Amino acid sequence: MKRVYTSYFQEYSAKKIILITGPRQSGKTTITKMFSGKLFHLNYDNEEDRQINYEKSWDRKKDFIIFDELHKMKNWKRWLKGLFDKEGNKPSLIVTGSASLDIYKKIGDSLAGRYFQYRVHPLDIRELLTLNKKGDFSDIIEKLLKYGGFPEPFIEGNQKFYNLWKKTHLDIILKQDLIYQEKLKDIKSIEVLIDLLKQRVASPLSYSSLARDLECTDKTVKRWLNTLESMYVIFKLQPFHKNVARANLKRPKYYFYDIARATNEGAKLENLVACSLLKECHFRQDCLGENWNLYYIGKKGGFEIDFLITKDEIPNTVIETKWSDDSVSKNFKLIAKDFPHIKTIQLVKNLKREKTFPDGTEVRSLKWLADW
Repeated sequence: MKRVYTSYFQEYSAKKIILITGPRQSGKTTITKMFSGKLFHLNYDNEEDRQINYEKSWDRKKDFIIFDELHKMKNWKRWLKGLFDKEGNKPSLIVTGSASLDIYKKIGDSLAGRYFQYRVHPLDIRELLTLNKKGDFSDIIEKLLKYGGFPEPFIEGNQKFYNLWKKTHLDIILKQDLIYQEKLKDIKSIEVLIDLLKQRVASPLSYSSLARDLECTDKTVKRWLNTLESMYVIFKLQPFHKNVARANLKRPKYYFYDIARATNEGAKLENLVACSLLKECHFRQDCLGENWNLYYIGKKGGFEIDFLITKDEIPNTVIETKWSDDSVSKNFKLIAKDFPHIKTIQLVKNLKREKTFPDGTEVRSLKWLADW
């Protein structure tokens, strides 16, 4: 299964250090193995590979040196900067990690101007249909909702396998990865936080409510949520506001990279759509150099629209997600004054017939996510 990222990640590897981040087991290392050329792979979790890193004794006749989980090395950015400045990018330097490399800005010197960063996401509708144009669309949707988009459980397509994978996947993150950032005594509380988030997927989140449930402070909850974000367990959508400071004061919504973790079927569907939209925005940012972002719209009185896509921070498209309701959402009319020329899309999972209306509103199947 050749991932859509492969050619983009390799395109500028002769000129820049390539930093590849994303959730554990989303396919980062597999993608590098698809590069055209000879590879020398080093995993910092492996003791023998760590020694090779310290000695810098890898085979320099290879085309690519892959440094996996290098962010666990103390002062890794300074080490990598020194390597690049002294030896250049021959062989090409590829760094992969299951943590957002942004969280390590305080460690070592800046790599500014020396790297391009790319984010890998699990499989989604667009990529699966690209990989298999004859694939059964309904089957793809059902499998994503049941097993999520991480390649291994999706390809296996078995509920028992997914349940076992889900547990071990989280154990690795909690007991191996988070220990680099959080105290051991907090890990259990973070595990409880994840369980609470499953029930709150797609809903504006109250930090105070979570703090009461976890018997800690709002500040602690925010720190734990930021940690889970940095480890690619969850991602956050802020409500859109032209004033960024005001937007940050409003309640965000959180989603899982592993779609199937959500407990409610409606929330799980919205999580699927959120993952697909965010993945495409990140792809356009990282691989095409365009400025696309994802928000939601929330106003007083509980009024909300699921998603807002912006280009260059200008509202481009609003999206409502429905399980089977093909009647146009009344919320679209309520935002008409604020966003008079915006595209309005209603995505419906169980849709008998697609529709368009004189005002430009479209009612589409989830297949729209493969084409927008």
